[in-house]
Amino acid sequence: MTAKQVLEEDVAWGAGGLVPGVVQDVSDGRVLIVAYVDAEALAATLATGEIHFHSRSRDRLWRKGETSGNVLSLVDVALDCDGDALLFSARPVGPTCHLGKRSCFDPAGAAAGAPTTERSVDAPPPGQGFEWLETLWATIDARAAADPTASYTARLLAAGVDGPARKVAEEATEVLMAAKDDAAAGPERRPATVDALTGEVADLLYHTLVLLRERDLQPSAVIARLRERHKA
Repeated sequence: MTAKQVLEEDVAWGAGGLVPGVVQDVSDGRVLIVAYVDAEALAATLATGEIHFHSRSRDRLWRKGETSGNVLSLVDVALDCDGDALLFSARPVGPTCHLGKRSCFDPAGAAAGAPTTERSVDAPPPGQGFEWLETLWATIDARAAADPTASYTARLLAAGVDGPARKVAEEATEVLMAAKDDAAAGPERRPATVDALTGEVADLLYHTLVLLRERDLQPSAVIARLRERHKA
């Protein structure tokens, strides 16, 4: 955790000892949720690395994701200029909204991985649903601690670098073959060849993410490199 240690005495606590806490996705700045924080919630957040709030309806400490498993992993926290609001940067595990949406500010009926209109200047244009890869990454990350006999992902990770790396090489070859099949297909065959290519690319993406996890390399570093090259 790289969060700055915001102290209880630094905060200008409001009525009932509460201040609003705004949570942003560290990957693109998307606002995920706004809820109230008290001194107990701030202390629990800094101690555990998972964002906590104060539930006004239940009048108790509330760890986001305590029932759904969709926790918010703390990256950083800052106070606003008046000291009466907190800004959290987080890595979400699954959708944040209790309605299954990525953000509580997404339109009604939006899926967890659906694109939104709000994005940072450097974020990719909406439309492809890349946000859902955060959910896949969170699942792969969690499988690192799973029993290898109970999870294919855990078995790959337990095999060391050779396990996922060999699968990446294998899947890359299959993507090449599927792409050539699709290029040679006539209109009547294209639905089948497109479906095959889609599946092979999905396999390649998945195994690439597993390889990154085995090497303890965050996908955000890869995204940052792509952005650097895009600006060049």
